[in-house]
Amino acid sequence: MNESLTALLPETMLLGAAVIGLLAGSWLPRRRQWTVALLAVAACAAGLVATAVTMVTDREQLVFSDAFAVDAATGMGRLIVLTALLLVLGMSVESVRGHRRETEYWVLLLMTGAGALALIGANDLLMLFAAYLLTGIPAYALAGFAKDASGTEAALKYYLMGALLGTTMLAGTALLYGAGHATLYRELDAGLSTAPYGLVAVGLVGVLAGLLFKIGAVPAHHWVPDVTEGAPTPVAAYVTTLPKIGGLIAGYRLLHQALPGTDVNWPLLLAVLAAITMTLGNLAAFFQTSVKRLLAYSTISQVGYLLMALAVGTRSDLAQKSLLFYLAAYAATNLGAFAVVTELPHARALQDYRGLARRRPGLAAVLVVCLLGLVGTPPTGVFLGKLEIFSAAVDGGRTWLAALAIANTVASLFYYLRWLVPLFAATAPAPLRAQTVQGRWTAATAYTAGALSLVLGLAAGAVLPLTTGPLLR
Repeated sequence: MNESLTALLPETMLLGAAVIGLLAGSWLPRRRQWTVALLAVAACAAGLVATAVTMVTDREQLVFSDAFAVDAATGMGRLIVLTALLLVLGMSVESVRGHRRETEYWVLLLMTGAGALALIGANDLLMLFAAYLLTGIPAYALAGFAKDASGTEAALKYYLMGALLGTTMLAGTALLYGAGHATLYRELDAGLSTAPYGLVAVGLVGVLAGLLFKIGAVPAHHWVPDVTEGAPTPVAAYVTTLPKIGGLIAGYRLLHQALPGTDVNWPLLLAVLAAITMTLGNLAAFFQTSVKRLLAYSTISQVGYLLMALAVGTRSDLAQKSLLFYLAAYAATNLGAFAVVTELPHARALQDYRGLARRRPGLAAVLVVCLLGLVGTPPTGVFLGKLEIFSAAVDGGRTWLAALAIANTVASLFYYLRWLVPLFAATAPAPLRAQTVQGRWTAATAYTAGALSLVLGLAAGAVLPLTTGPLLR
C-alpha cells in the first residue's frame, strides 16, 4: 500500500492552512484577520509549486490503496483549481476585509477548494463521495455568508438540492458496489461487465445525479441561477467555476475507468444531457436583465459543451485533452467576468453598464475579452477549447452533437452582445453610483483573469502537452 503523503501535498497544504487559519483567527484581532488570507494565498502558491514539481518529474502514482490517482489529469486539474482559487481569493479581499467572520470565509474557501482537488484524483467510489461532501458542505455556508434574505434563500436551496442528490449518489454507490463487488474503479470495470444490466444502469444514474448537481447540468441545474444571484459575488464566482472543474474531471475518470465495458449506453445518455444542457442554458439566458443570472445561465450552457468530452471519453483520444484545456480556459474567462461584476457592486442590471467604456475603459476591455471569450471568439482560450471539444465529438462519432453545439455557440452571441453593446453607449450613461468601483485587488484580479484568457489562446502550444497522458488504473 502506497501511503505517501507527499503525493497529496497540494490537498494537504490547503487543509493544513485551513486548520492553522481557523486557530490563528480565534486569537487575532479583527483588524489583522487579513493574515489568514495571506496564509491561504501561500498555501495555494505552495500547492502550485508542488504540482509543477510532480508534473516535471513524472511522479505518477496511485496512493492509499489506489483510491487516489496522481497522473496527468490530476496535475492539470490541480493547476486549474489552485490558480482559480487564487483568483477567487483576490476578488474577495475588499468584500470581506474587516468582516467579523473574515477568518471563517478564508477557511471555508480553503476547505471547499481542497474538496475540488480531491474530486479530481478520486479513483474509488467512496473517495468520490467523500470529496463530494468536502466540496459541498463549506460551499453551502459560503452561499449564505452575508446572512441576508437572498443569501439565506440561496444557501437553503443549494443545501437541499445537494442533500437530496448526495443521498441519491450514495444510493447509486451502494448499487454499483453490489453489482461490481468493489468500489475501486479498476475492480469495478471487471465486475460490472458481467453484472445485471438494470442494477448497473440504476446505480450509474444515481452516481451521475450527484456529479450533475456538482457541475450544474440538466436536470440538476435549478440551484445555479438562484445561488449565483443570492450569494456574494466572489462566492458566486467560486460555485460556478471550481466545483465544475472537480466534478467534470471526476466524472470523466469514473466513466473512462470504471464503466468502459458495460452494456449500459451511458455515452448516449451523456450526449443527450449535453445537448439539453447547452440549449436550455442559452435559451434561458436570452432575455435576462440581471448580470449575475445571465452569467449563471451562461455557466449552464458552458457545462453542456464540456459534457461533450465525457460523452466521447472512451471513443476519442482527443476527449481528455479537450476537456482539460477547455476547463482551464473557461475558469480564467468566467472568473474574469465575475471579477468585473465584483468590482462594480452597484451595477446589477445590464443597463447599469451603459457608458462603462468611457468611465472605466480597463474594466470594459476585460469584460469584452471575457464575454466574447465565453462565446468562443479568437484569440481567447475558450475558442481553442471549443475547437478541441467539437473535434473530439466528431472524432467520437457524435457529429450531430458538434453541429448542435456550433448552433448554440452562434445563438449565445445574442445575449452576450446585449451586455456588451451598452458599454459603448454614446448617450445617457448609467448613474455614476452604479459604476463606483470596489477596490484595487478586485480590479487586479479582473485584469489578471482577462490576460490569462488571452494567454491560453495565444500560447496554447505550451499548455496542451500538459493535458495529455494516460489515466492511472
